[in-house]
Amino acid sequence: MKKARLPLAMLAVVTVLALPAGSAWAQDSATLRKIKETGVITIGFRDKSIPFSFLDKQQRPIGYSIELCERVAAAVKNRLKLPVLEIMYRPVTAANRMAFVANDIVDIECGSTSNTLERQKEVAFSVTTFVSASSLLSRKANNYQSLAELRGRTVVSTAGTTTVRTLQESSRAQELDLRIIAAKDHADAFGMVESDRAAAFAMDEVLLLGLVATAARPGDFVVHKSDLPQEPYGMVLRKRDPEFKRVVDEALVELFRSGEIYQIYRKWFQTPLPNRTDLQMPMSAALRRVINAPTDSGDPADYR
Repeated sequence: MKKARLPLAMLAVVTVLALPAGSAWAQDSATLRKIKETGVITIGFRDKSIPFSFLDKQQRPIGYSIELCERVAAAVKNRLKLPVLEIMYRPVTAANRMAFVANDIVDIECGSTSNTLERQKEVAFSVTTFVSASSLLSRKANNYQSLAELRGRTVVSTAGTTTVRTLQESSRAQELDLRIIAAKDHADAFGMVESDRAAAFAMDEVLLLGLVATAARPGDFVVHKSDLPQEPYGMVLRKRDPEFKRVVDEALVELFRSGEIYQIYRKWFQTPLPNRTDLQMPMSAALRRVINAPTDSGDPADYR
């Protein structure tokens, strides 16, 4: 896959290699029709969600979710029988990613977005591509291992994420009186713990490990699994476009069935990354179950 250099606005164009022609293009998909007419698929990406979606030294989007989305783009090109399909990358944030998909600004969002029953009222999701475990990051000197130990303290998470609401609900249910702050992004939330403005950062374990690995003093921090629920990640799609979702899901399920997903996972979670982050994170049992029996469920109970 040949990639063009990203301009400063971080809109990238890549050329998807030709694949053998597949089934006929479906006229009843607004997303596929738009892509066919323009010759462009627009992908929303996060710039600091290591290892799912982040920028390399040349400021190009890379990561686990980005690679999966590029495979989806190749499947779309094949489906539409296009000689060339351009991929335009558009940066999104935790706060605006759903609106960007719902309002046709991007065709698909490829980052680290949790699939929830509440979000399914606004957007659709692909089959699950990752299952996250919620965790707490704190300074090693404090070593907070549970929400109960944080009673009355300041806890930060990222605005627009499900963790903020989960923290609020847990604080009320357990009468913890947590002071919860919603930072604008993961980096800002980590900075609050780094500067002692917050006692802990609650977020998905893999994202916290990525932040610690790239910190100036990684040995100063510790990550502990919390009692917050696991959440499935998926690619975000527009609702009421089942044909486009079918193309996306078929491309992902083919990666699952062929076993290629294991190679892709090892590349991003168990091998040193271009920015020298080395997560050494084995695939979870929950994700292995998803690969063997794909699902797009937004219910955390289905991933236990």
